Amino acid sequence: MDLPELPASTLDQLNAIRGGFNEMIGLHFVSVSYEEVVGKLELRPAHHQPYGLVHGGVYSAMVETIASVGAALNLGALDLHTVGLENHTSFLRAVRSGTLVGRGLPLARGRRTQVWEVSITHEGKLAASGRVRLLGIERGSSLAGEVVAVKSETP
Repeated sequence: MDLPELPASTLDQLNAIRGGFNEMIGLHFVSVSYEEVVGKLELRPAHHQPYGLVHGGVYSAMVETIASVGAALNLGALDLHTVGLENHTSFLRAVRSGTLVGRGLPLARGRRTQVWEVSITHEGKLAASGRVRLLGIERGSSLAGEVVAVKSETP
C-alpha cells in the first residue's frame, strides 16, 4: 500500500484530542507512524481493581486504543474510518504503580481489515499483550444509529 507521508503534527494532534476516553485513563502517545504506535500511561489509584493491582480493563483499553490509532492512520490515508471488531488481551504480570508503555505493530495491513499486536511493558518487562482486528468503513457509514465521524469532523 502506498501511503502519503504523515504530517509532522500528527503526534501533537493525537495528544490534543482531549475530553474523551484517552484523557480519562491518562493515555498519551509517544510516537506514531504507519508501522508503529507507542503510548504511555502513568498509573494512578483510579487504575486499580480492589486488590490494588492494575485493572485488566486498563490493559485492554491501551491495546484497543493503540491498535485503533495504527489502523486509523493507515486506513485514514485511504479515506476510511476504523472500527474495532475483536480485542484479545492477555494479562501476563501484576502491576501496582509506575508507567505502562504500549507498543503497537501491524501484523496485517489490508485495505479493508487490519490486525495489530500491542505489547505493554512495565519497567522493561512484559505485563500484557493483545491483538485487535479492525475494519475500514466508508465515511458516512452509520453505526449504532449515527453516522461515524471523529468529533472534530462534520459528517
